[in-house]
Parts: sequence; C-alpha cells; structure tokens
Amino acid sequence: MNRFTLTIAAAATALSFASAAFAGEQFVDETGFAVSGYDVVSYFSLEQSPVGTPQPAPLEGDKSITAEYNGATFAFASQANRDAFVAEPAKYVPQYDGHCAYGVAKGGKVPGNPTLWRIVDDKLYLNITQNVVGFWEEDIPGNLNLSTDNWPSLDPQPASDRTIPQWSSAAPKG
Repeated sequence: MNRFTLTIAAAATALSFASAAFAGEQFVDETGFAVSGYDVVSYFSLEQSPVGTPQPAPLEGDKSITAEYNGATFAFASQANRDAFVAEPAKYVPQYDGHCAYGVAKGGKVPGNPTLWRIVDDKLYLNITQNVVGFWEEDIPGNLNLSTDNWPSLDPQPASDRTIPQWSSAAPKG
C-alpha cells in the first residue's frame, strides 16, 4: 500500500467516526425501541395511499429480531428485514432521527408517529398527528426544503423527550 492510499484510508476512517459523533439522537418512545418498534423495512414494501388519505399500517417488529443503529434498537418482523436493514441502515431509517418532518420544517424536534408516514424520494418521513400530516401534505416539497435547511441546527440537539399525543404504541411482539 502506498503512502497516498494510506492517507486516503485514514481520512475516510476519521470522517466516518466524525459523522457518527455528529449524528443526532434517535427518537425512542416508551417502548424502548426506535419507531415504536415498527419494522422500518416494512414501510418500503407497502403501497402508499394518495396524499390526503391514511397510509396502511407498517408491520410490528419482533423484540427478538433487532439491530442497533444510531444509539437505538430497531425491531423487525423477519430476519430477512433485519438483514436488509443491517446491510443498508441509512436507506430505511426515518429522516430526522425519527422526529416529525413538519416539526423540523417549523424549527423544532417533536416525536414522529410511526403510523403517520410517507416515503418521498425513497426516504421515510414521519409526522406527529393527523392534523400535522394535513399541513405537511399541503406543500411536501416546500416543507422538505424548510426541514432540510433547519435540520443542521437541530440535529445536534437532544432527541425529543415528549410522548406522541393520543398514541397507543404497538410495542414489538414476541
């Protein structure tokens, strides 16, 4: 290995550690699991409902099939889904560390409700209440621009410690 290759490898390693160090905290609710124990891979196999209508329910994870990512435990409905997640976690985790996409657009970190979701450009977004979903869906591109601009200043802040309003979480089965 030449000196140039070693320098590139060292820089890449340092960058990966730096990125992990600057990652925000994943939102975890009373279940003790990220995304309230729902299987994040399952969202990507569901057919999305049109804007303005409720989405189908994601699969509940099994507490015996888990993986760690971003300081949190994710549960999965199957070993195959866990394997897909482990191979490419960034593809499946909800944006904004599981916080409400509209809340981030408005400049804050509030919980994301795992049953109020939408996939946009192959990324999973959660919102906090059905009313908020309506506001977010009025201008998804505009709200994503706002949330993208706001996230760098919010990301280093601690995860929300609030409870999802009127939420009866479906803790992982098993």
